[in-house]
Formats: sequence, structure tokens, C-alpha cells
Amino acid sequence: MDLQQEITKATTEIFETMIMVDITPGDPLTDHIKSFKCSVSGVIGMAGDCKAMLSIHAPENVAMSITSSFLGMDVDEVNDDVTDAIGELANMLAGNIKMVLGASGKNVTLSIPSCIHGEEYSLDTVSDADWVIVPFTIDAGQFLVEFQVKNS
Repeated sequence: MDLQQEITKATTEIFETMIMVDITPGDPLTDHIKSFKCSVSGVIGMAGDCKAMLSIHAPENVAMSITSSFLGMDVDEVNDDVTDAIGELANMLAGNIKMVLGASGKNVTLSIPSCIHGEEYSLDTVSDADWVIVPFTIDAGQFLVEFQVKNS
């Protein structure tokens, strides 16, 4: 499975059909980012034949813009609407990746999405994993979609 291609395809499809926002994918990052400032991260785990984690990381202003478009309402602070929307976005992305994995014969279940936000935080996740982090740009700024798959 080409991780970058699947992440780009799923993210673009969801933003164009569900959030109604133009989106531009960038080249995958070469360095793993683990620390975030004034950001919101939605994280969802995958278990079964494939151990993985998908997350979306957005600066607060980008997360609020995504939420505004997603819910069709003005959002001017990081609140439950924002954390729920970013968590649901992670859930939708993970659901698309789960379908791709299922088509290749892997049985995968998804965890309940979690959302982390704050002035400064770090995420240490799957160790010994293949990973890809793809940046995406919308009018409000840039966000990242990260996918990690534990090596067997």
C-alpha cells in the first residue's frame, strides 16, 4: 500500500465532499514531527491484522476554520465543537484507510477517536513503524495528516 497516495486520496475526497473546502496536498515530510504548539490533534488507533494510528494535526486557527466549514457555523474558539469535528475528521480518514486495508485482505477495527489540544504538547505513538506525514493547505493555513503502521 502506498501510504502517501492513500492519505492524499482520502483527505482530498473528504474535504471536497464533506467539508466543501479546496485543498492542496504537499510533499510528505522527511522528519517526524512529535511536538505541537497551539494546535488540535485528532487521533484514532487501528487494531487487528494491522496495528496502526492515524492522526490529523492542525493549528488552532486552521482547526476552527475546518470546523466552521464542516458544521456550517462560526467558530471563534477551540471548544467541544472543534475537538469533536477534528476527532470525526480523523475517524472518517481512518475509515477510508480501513476500507483500503480490508480490500487487501486485512481485518482491522478502529478505536474511538481521541482529541488533544493545548498550548504545547508532544505525541509519542507507534514505535517500530512505517510512517508518512502529508501536509495539506487550505485557505486558513496548513495542517498535517499522519499515518503510522507498525512493522510486523
